[in-house]
Amino acid sequence: MATPEIQWYPGHIAKAEKALLEQLKRVDVVLEVRDARIPQASCHPEISNWVGSKARVLVINRVDQVTPQAVAAWRLWLQARGKDPIFTDAQHGKGVAEVMRAAQQVGIQINQRRRDRGMRPRPVRAVVIGFPNVGKSALINRLLKRRIVDSARRPGVTRSLRWVRISDQLDLLDAPGVLPAKLLDQAAAYRLAICDDIGEASYDTQLAAAALVETLQKLPDYNAQVAGFGPPNPLNARYHLDAKDCSGETYVATLATARYQRDRERAARQLLSDFRKGLLGSIALEMPSE
Repeated sequence: MATPEIQWYPGHIAKAEKALLEQLKRVDVVLEVRDARIPQASCHPEISNWVGSKARVLVINRVDQVTPQAVAAWRLWLQARGKDPIFTDAQHGKGVAEVMRAAQQVGIQINQRRRDRGMRPRPVRAVVIGFPNVGKSALINRLLKRRIVDSARRPGVTRSLRWVRISDQLDLLDAPGVLPAKLLDQAAAYRLAICDDIGEASYDTQLAAAALVETLQKLPDYNAQVAGFGPPNPLNARYHLDAKDCSGETYVATLATARYQRDRERAARQLLSDFRKGLLGSIALEMPSE
């Protein structure tokens, strides 16, 4: 039996995407936010088309949930492809000042051109774009230095577009998370589910937990072959159950029997929750590749 596809494109996202594309005409710089655990899966395939020639700042958020070695590897990989990422932990403010400086630098260039044409300077207009739940609202709250937009560790909290005055130099558009109308890469879709960057209604919890187990099994650090991207054998360290030589579904069933009175759904939810909270350790689910 084929694994069910993950597809999620609720009405509020479709509506917000249409409004976002209209507002992009007014924007000077795009702050693209991705999830540090899955920098490739959390890259919207249409963003380059949307941004066009506008200035673009790549923000890799949730840096607190991956290792410094993973950050260094991704930085080098992205820089080699012409991108200069800013790594942030928006919940605690790390890297946010660097994002502000990058946006303000774009404003300086724009206003110099306005002065050259005899026009008055104005605040730079920026928009924050990214998949649901990658930390966009938390980033805006940190830039503003107070809570003004709702922020929570679940997708779908922001549902409409709103302009926020950050300072006399920066206006920021807070936009809902955007998703492709069709998720073509199902392996990436399951990584989005594992990281809670897509609506829970779109996936089967037990299958997502099984996918997490199998993703961890494929990482070099799982058998301590390459140090730095995560702890060796994090499942055995957390649950005292080794996942070696078994499928993800078998592991979830074994965990359910050992700890949760054979309740596979409860075991799956706990496994996903432990990963999302960092209780399995700092783990990057994706490594740079050609």
